[in-house]
Amino acid sequence: MRLFAAISGCALLLVILWDAFETMVLPRRVARQFRLARLFYRGTWLPWRALVHWLPRKKRELHLSFYGPLSLLFLLALWAVGLIIGFALMHLGLGSRINSPDGNPISFLTDVYLSGTTFFTLGLGDVVPRGSLARILVVTEAGMGFGFLAVVIGYLPVIYQSFSRREVNISLLDARAGSPPSAGELLRRHSQEGGREELCKLLADWERWSAELMESHLSYPVLCYFRSQHSNQSWLASLTTILDTCALLMASRDHICKYQSELTFAMARHAFVDLAQIFIAGPQQPGKDRLPPNELARLRTNLVAEGFHLSDDPEADLRLRELRQVYEPYVYPLADYLCMDLPPFIPTGKLADNWQTTAWSKSVSLPVPEPAGKIQHEDHF
Repeated sequence: MRLFAAISGCALLLVILWDAFETMVLPRRVARQFRLARLFYRGTWLPWRALVHWLPRKKRELHLSFYGPLSLLFLLALWAVGLIIGFALMHLGLGSRINSPDGNPISFLTDVYLSGTTFFTLGLGDVVPRGSLARILVVTEAGMGFGFLAVVIGYLPVIYQSFSRREVNISLLDARAGSPPSAGELLRRHSQEGGREELCKLLADWERWSAELMESHLSYPVLCYFRSQHSNQSWLASLTTILDTCALLMASRDHICKYQSELTFAMARHAFVDLAQIFIAGPQQPGKDRLPPNELARLRTNLVAEGFHLSDDPEADLRLRELRQVYEPYVYPLADYLCMDLPPFIPTGKLADNWQTTAWSKSVSLPVPEPAGKIQHEDHF
């Protein structure tokens, strides 16, 4: 019995310590399927998602936004409890060689109490170890508890700094591509004088942003559960909009930002593929076409009026379909798993941008940015 307890405690310590190392310290993707953190997130996210599924949209988004921060705290608590129980099992394997001043019989709960006070470095002194091995175990656990606290203190700021950096570009996209963002609106708003140069700079910024997103979210997958401030924005919708825009530019006959579009497209697609692998979201063919032929024709007509010429020959349509097939099979399963809406190619109706709304009224009377020299239409698409 004692040998089994000691082996079980040692195994539990190794599993938790290795899992915490891979999650908080190791700066690379872990391909191994069996991981305590992965089991924790899959075992909690799916029930959480199912519970809030029937709520109204705004309340559903609010409750889904709670999951990322709460899951992080609960995972840290799970590790701490596991380490405490692991050391308690080690004490039990040594024969519970501890002194209790109240004279009560020593039980496993006493071992857990000693382990807990040692791990959190309380130093109460009411239960003390006796024997060299027990004292070594207590000192080891105290050092581990102190180190665990130090790693957690350093881990949380990294998570929130990465989240803040991610959200900056998403917020900047609001006035450039609408809320929610769409590729058609992004191109339309960059059709004014100087807009095409700004579009190239924007795609260059998003190439770097995609690389930062991939590196940070592969190292810290919990960031994928962190949702944006507004329910009509998300990192997934924003990145999909950029991919849609690059695909349209690469399939057009105008040589507008084509080279930069190819670079941004490659980086953004790379990010989606690797993140889909993290969540075991294999490629799937979409059940509904986001850009059917009639919508493509409408998009082409409206963009031609704004100065962007999309080729209307079958070869260009085939090229656009091929480009979409490169990334959409990875975008759909990720959006379904994370309960995030995919952006349209064409804005649906006349919606106010987030910067036009306030907490005190539905929207303020501010015009949507219009191309210079163009007539403002009530419905652009």
